[in-house]
Amino acid sequence: MSLLDEVLSKNNIEAYKKVYQNKGAKGVDGVTVYEFRDYLDKHFEEIKERIKTRKYKPSPVRKVYIPKDNGDKRGLGMPTVIDRVIQQAIVQVLTPIYEKQFSETSYGFRPKRLCEMAIIKALEYFNDGYDWIVDIDLDKFFDNVCHDKIISLILKTVKDGDLVLLIRKYLVAGVMENGVVQETKKGTPQGDNLSPLLSNIMLNELDKELERRGLRFVRYADDCLIMVRSEKAANRVMDSIIRYIEKKLGLKVNATKSKVARPKDIKYFGFGFYIKPGQDNWRPKPHIKSIQKFKRKLKQITKRSYSISLAIRIQRLNYVIRGWINYFRIADMKGKMKEITSHLNRRIRCLLWKQRKTCKGRYTRLIRLGVSKIKVKELNGSRKSYWNNSMNPTIHIVISNKRLKANGLVFPLDHYTKVHIEL
Repeated sequence: MSLLDEVLSKNNIEAYKKVYQNKGAKGVDGVTVYEFRDYLDKHFEEIKERIKTRKYKPSPVRKVYIPKDNGDKRGLGMPTVIDRVIQQAIVQVLTPIYEKQFSETSYGFRPKRLCEMAIIKALEYFNDGYDWIVDIDLDKFFDNVCHDKIISLILKTVKDGDLVLLIRKYLVAGVMENGVVQETKKGTPQGDNLSPLLSNIMLNELDKELERRGLRFVRYADDCLIMVRSEKAANRVMDSIIRYIEKKLGLKVNATKSKVARPKDIKYFGFGFYIKPGQDNWRPKPHIKSIQKFKRKLKQITKRSYSISLAIRIQRLNYVIRGWINYFRIADMKGKMKEITSHLNRRIRCLLWKQRKTCKGRYTRLIRLGVSKIKVKELNGSRKSYWNNSMNPTIHIVISNKRLKANGLVFPLDHYTKVHIEL
């Protein structure tokens, strides 16, 4: 059985189930994953025959833009559902083959590998004395992949010409933006199922070159850190590796963003690094920009102008809190979580106190909870802002931590204590 036959086998083409789970936006045909299930059952044999006779033509991807943290926008290519399914089927057959070739210190888009594994390996190198970092920034990597180069690399491993031709068809399928189809002479669209594997095939060449030179590195997708023992060695490595990337791989390096740095000066997938006072080992922490982004999300959900019920507000807060802390579970941040928990609870108290808009409503509630009439009158007559009043001990009685937990709120400090992995 050829590799293409494996890709198109009925069991493998059930890859649509993964596409269904991942959902994703519509492609240029406007078909959703929900509408596709019946279509696949009816037309599977026809699709299979068109691919095997080389008559199948992938549709252009639909270009969409999502905001980046720095204010720029990242372009994503959304394939049609049928193309996502076929690409996923290709990935499922080729991944086990390439996994045997990929580097042990490459972590992005690979089975059973997490970003935190790259962070842990980087820390291991830092603490072994390799704490001068060559931070290479590839300029718009996915947009600049040379089609001929990636196909030549695939041909070294994949000897099935029909399958390689199908992959090339996806590379040149084109992009539709504002109703106009544009040719794709280079690059592989971020957002499709095939690009992550193709990016690893391309950058595996860089991994092997670094290994050949005996260099220590970690790579997650197109973000690569090379670790050496001295600033002089780092500058030398950066110059030679930039030449290799640009001449041998045909990629572009952003010279203004690439740099030689110490661990404390870099941000790697949201993590920063520091040395505890009195110790000599590097430790992980969330980068200050990651903390700020987390706080902005919590602030957005707890805005008084954000008109939703308390139950939905807590549900959305819990989703953000669990997701963010789970991602940074290996980081040192107990003090920061204590601070954020206190601030979050105060914002919720402020919010709930303002919602009790009339003095009569507040008076009744406070008296029912056993607060003295004198304290109730003092609070109701206060000219302080809602924010300042949220620190009043009486309000803490009405809206206690225990009551917030009873309403289902996940406290950041509690969740961090629960999931934290000490390194």
